[in-house]
Amino acid sequence: METPEGPPPERLRMLPSRLTNHAAMTANRIVDRALAQAGVRRYHYALLAALEEYGPASQAALGRRTGIDRSDMVATVNDLAERHLLERAPDPEDRRRNVVTITAEGRTFLGDLDRLIAAAQEEFLAPLPAADRRHLIDLLTRLVEHRD
Repeated sequence: METPEGPPPERLRMLPSRLTNHAAMTANRIVDRALAQAGVRRYHYALLAALEEYGPASQAALGRRTGIDRSDMVATVNDLAERHLLERAPDPEDRRRNVVTITAEGRTFLGDLDRLIAAAQEEFLAPLPAADRRHLIDLLTRLVEHRD
């Protein structure tokens, strides 16, 4: 957080919102770098994880569940379908929408991504002992759930 001009003012250094944002930017860089090793981004991982955990879903439902914007969802689904990591088929109940399903190849790939993500989390949380990591996750979860 220090610059060639020195640290920012103390009142900024002590703001939880600023610290959280700085930590999030660092975490995102680490995760992005890890996922890039597999040629994917966070949207790819989120989509595959949602499909694996919750099963087939429409693109709209997946977008709501993962927070992926509609236009980004289309591009992400197209990319993963081209790689044979998921399949898209017309919904039998409503032919106007597609149902997306993870493939066996997608499940295997997701396992590879899980290992990359775990290594990224380890890198990000390296300065903290296990108890502090659990406490941090608990605190962040409470903050997020309070606002959601």
